[in-house]
Amino acid sequence: MNALKRAVGFDRFKRMTEGGFLLLAAFILLLFATRSSFLYPYNDWNDANSYFSVGKALFHGKMPYRDVFDQKGMYLYFFYGLSYLVSHTTFAGVFVMEVILAFFDLAGFFHILQLYVRREMALFLSPLVLAVVISSKSFYWGGSAEEICFPFLVWGLFLSLKYFKRNYPESVMSWKEILSGGVMAGMIANIKFTVLGFYFAWMMCIAFSFLVKKNFWGAVKGCLIFLGGMAVPFVPWLIYFGVQNSLYEWYWGYVYINVFVYSNLNSKGPGIVERIYTLSKLFYWIVRDNLVYFCFLIPGTICFFLGKEKKWLERFHLLALCVFLFLGIYIGGGNSSLLCIAAGCVYGNGICIFRARIRVALKTGKKEFGRMEPENKRCIANAVGVVHICFTWMGNCLAQFHKYSVYADGKGDAFFKQI
Repeated sequence: MNALKRAVGFDRFKRMTEGGFLLLAAFILLLFATRSSFLYPYNDWNDANSYFSVGKALFHGKMPYRDVFDQKGMYLYFFYGLSYLVSHTTFAGVFVMEVILAFFDLAGFFHILQLYVRREMALFLSPLVLAVVISSKSFYWGGSAEEICFPFLVWGLFLSLKYFKRNYPESVMSWKEILSGGVMAGMIANIKFTVLGFYFAWMMCIAFSFLVKKNFWGAVKGCLIFLGGMAVPFVPWLIYFGVQNSLYEWYWGYVYINVFVYSNLNSKGPGIVERIYTLSKLFYWIVRDNLVYFCFLIPGTICFFLGKEKKWLERFHLLALCVFLFLGIYIGGGNSSLLCIAAGCVYGNGICIFRARIRVALKTGKKEFGRMEPENKRCIANAVGVVHICFTWMGNCLAQFHKYSVYADGKGDAFFKQI
């Protein structure tokens, strides 16, 4: 009995240590990557300042979309309003919010990576994966709506990857996990609904898993449970706007403006052929601008799709997530590269698969590699990814400081010299 208590206590201590490591990693990474950090003299990004202003107004009794205007979702302003409570005049609260969200990002990556590598290696790689995502061009200056959505994408990806790797096709996904996926989709719907393409593909593939087992009503029930979970995050805002007779203002400011004004999804928009051409060209430039993680994401996704040990729905699932995420964000004519930070949720899986392929290449390659011990092969495979990630993160952080010093009209230059 005492031995069991000691084992449980050690396991609890181990988990707390891992959590502390991930929290510290989130703090250190964002210290350099976001302009909300106290290393920067101020945050001059107009979007972050707009979100902060609306969040501040929300906590002073003003109504978004009517008294103050911005076209994002209510949970974005609510989180920024909570950040305002930490500091009324600085972005210190926003930095705390970003660190907390990054911690959940890292915890999600940690669970995803454990599906493919040992626990110790997963703990080591998790901060490196996030480092690449937040130092890419798509991260911009930190505090974006996509960054707030990111934990809900990462954990949704974990649920589906775990199911297709461990349980499919022997069993279907549990109702609890489907409900959890719906709640996370509902959160995204109330932050930036264009990112919902990810969860459309997510639930579509889960429904297909029911149909594979010839369980049509199970698929219907799963979709209804998902929609029920998705409705939960809407309830507070239905009450908030409903009691003030302002449901139309909510719809107009968030849905109508984004669909019919902010995008080109109307009769005056481009035709199908022109839209396909525009999307293809846009994808090319997005990959070029964010090559730091697409160089692993694309090969990793292709290797995952072509893997011999994978079932067809398991292969299709990851490809569908990527395609529908891209279409949901960009089919309306958006062209900002920061939107594709959402694609970074697939990066951790991509680097794992790519790492595995490196190991296979070393194993089946030249004779000198064939004579290597398995542990040495793993070390080389890990080193390829780690060296790439470390140099990329350091280079992008230095570029961020340099860009700030040029943009800040002299103030950044003085700050850069001090450090």
